[in-house]
Amino acid sequence: MRSDIVLGAVFPDYELPDHTTKRRKLSELQGQHPMILVLSRGGYCPKDRRQAEGLVQLHRELEVAYCRLVTISTDNITETNEYRSGVGAHWPFLSDAGRKIQKDLDIAEYTDPLHNPMIPYTIVLEPGLVIYKIYMGYWFFGRPTLEDLRQDLRAVLRKCRPDWDITTPELKAAWQEGRKELFYPYGKTYAQTLGEQD
Repeated sequence: MRSDIVLGAVFPDYELPDHTTKRRKLSELQGQHPMILVLSRGGYCPKDRRQAEGLVQLHRELEVAYCRLVTISTDNITETNEYRSGVGAHWPFLSDAGRKIQKDLDIAEYTDPLHNPMIPYTIVLEPGLVIYKIYMGYWFFGRPTLEDLRQDLRAVLRKCRPDWDITTPELKAAWQEGRKELFYPYGKTYAQTLGEQD
């Protein structure tokens, strides 16, 4: 992995075609929400398919928790659709058949010259594509469990949602005073909040 891809850094805002062939930027898919980004070998890999099958269950939680999930693989568009449909996924899958990310991040899996995939990583991102956690999953148990991801997202949400604990007297008073900017979805984006703290 490239040396500047570290905790607290901003992950590159790659733009790739999704499973419908529409070009999508990571920042657009993330919006103002925490996001899990899965860099996948592809649908041919049983480890990647098993991880994706587990994420199908977590995705239902992510939707109600205002979090996002994106998978990128080196599959072409047809393979991307087969991978997504085959595991029953309902989140965006992006195709990097040209190995743009694999080359840019220096994550070619050199032990598999036949498929020439990326080394699989799972990256938890704070709003603004800020890297919170990186998991390297060359071996399956290097990948995060669903509980690992829940704990990571809990920490990220606690950090980026000013209204995380609405039981505080300060937040209750703010609501009664009409200061809804402190509450999701009325409030400002995380990036705007950070800008005000600088």
